[in-house]
Amino acid sequence: MAGRNISVSETSRPKLPRHARLKFDETRKVWVILAPERVLAPDEIAVEVLQLCDGERSVSDIAGLLAEKYAAPREAIATDVVAMLQDLADKGFLTEAREKTP
Repeated sequence: MAGRNISVSETSRPKLPRHARLKFDETRKVWVILAPERVLAPDEIAVEVLQLCDGERSVSDIAGLLAEKYAAPREAIATDVVAMLQDLADKGFLTEAREKTP
């Protein structure tokens, strides 16, 4: 799967690349990431994180939202989110939003 490799950090603004999309599979009743010749079925937590990966929010913003929602330590959530997103990026299922030009 071609694409630029990214290094995910708390300042990253992750999003799915153009060739991939997050979709609910009605037949199997699970969320999947569809990409050319590949399908990935992320777990419930990964789906929740991926739904927040819109290219606008930073990883820090995402961790803050999840920490508030689950009343959990933000640092622990941030560490887990960065690791999960880096794994998806390494597999070509995630990219980073580019700066918008005026």
